[in-house]
Amino acid sequence: MEGLNLESLANLGDFISGIVVVVSLVYLAYQVRQNTESLRTENYARVLERVANMQARLSADAVFSELIARGAADTARLTANERVQFTWTFYEMFGAFEFMFHQATSNALPPEVWERWSETLSWWLSLPGVKAWWISRPAPFSASFTSYIDGKLQQGPAYGDASQRWGAFLRTGTSAEAAPLAKEA
Repeated sequence: MEGLNLESLANLGDFISGIVVVVSLVYLAYQVRQNTESLRTENYARVLERVANMQARLSADAVFSELIARGAADTARLTANERVQFTWTFYEMFGAFEFMFHQATSNALPPEVWERWSETLSWWLSLPGVKAWWISRPAPFSASFTSYIDGKLQQGPAYGDASQRWGAFLRTGTSAEAAPLAKEA
């Protein structure tokens, strides 16, 4: 007991306190990581819900679906009131894309997930009516998202003739590429 004086006890207390602080910081880092993952999942679920609601409406409402298909092909085929409806539909859709874009740029959305939605966005932009809507939209999106979309438009359609394939599918139920496969089956 002679070697255990007040100074030794203070040093031992400091050492134990240091270990407790390190363990607490490791645990805190673990909790922050878990919370971040949970928030990522929750944010992605929210945006998927927005997209799913839009898709559900398109699949359940034949008149609305026809209006969107007609407008995506050529907004000149829409009445003024239909163009307003088309506009607000695409604000909702592109708002979801914008949210995903910002989540991806902050590393809150996995790159492969954003890549999928970025390609979906490219497909929409390949449709003449959607491109016309984007160019003439009355209200802005964030500057970084706007630059991203404008860059995609400058690159040209990622899918080459995607809008033509889509139009052929709408008219005939197949595309030129699928026709040989359908004959083989």
